[in-house]
Amino acid sequence: MAARPPSIWQRFAGWCHRNLPTRESMEQSRMLRPVAHRVLAPALWRFTRRSVPRGVALGMVTGILFPVAQIPFSALLALPVRANIPAAALTTFITNPLTTPPLWVAAYYIGKWSLRLDQALPGDPVSKAAHDAAQSSWMQWLMSDAAPATALGLLIVTVVLSAAGYGLSALGWRLWIARKWRHRHIRNHIDEES
Repeated sequence: MAARPPSIWQRFAGWCHRNLPTRESMEQSRMLRPVAHRVLAPALWRFTRRSVPRGVALGMVTGILFPVAQIPFSALLALPVRANIPAAALTTFITNPLTTPPLWVAAYYIGKWSLRLDQALPGDPVSKAAHDAAQSSWMQWLMSDAAPATALGLLIVTVVLSAAGYGLSALGWRLWIARKWRHRHIRNHIDEES
């Protein structure tokens, strides 16, 4: 019988296994050396039904709110919430050069809608940005009009995506365990018949 090609989940699991930070690589990190004994606690590296969703939610928070050093921050913040460090580190990749610009634009519009800036500011500040950049510095426009809306929007997006990530990973964990039990039951039933 010919072997089946690996499924997309098996390939994804293989990619994660090859690319996620290992305990050994974390031990050698200069940034983490002062807290390595805490970060390398075995409970933070086990994949359990509680630690993985926590890690996913934490990875969403650090991935969206921290522009740099997302993986070290997620590893350090995993300590008090007892989150899975590999899950948190992997989830920080939700923000990358392809997803960050649309995320920030969406955050701006969500923040603008939440603050009701359309009523306070005449016109659309985003389309007005090119004109304002020619008249004054771009940074001044960013700090005066866009910063509050973008900051609030990023917080809203972070809360929503973290909650969704937690829920989806908890549901995915339950479905995975149910599938394993079903296959184990079928295998045991077949073994009993033979």
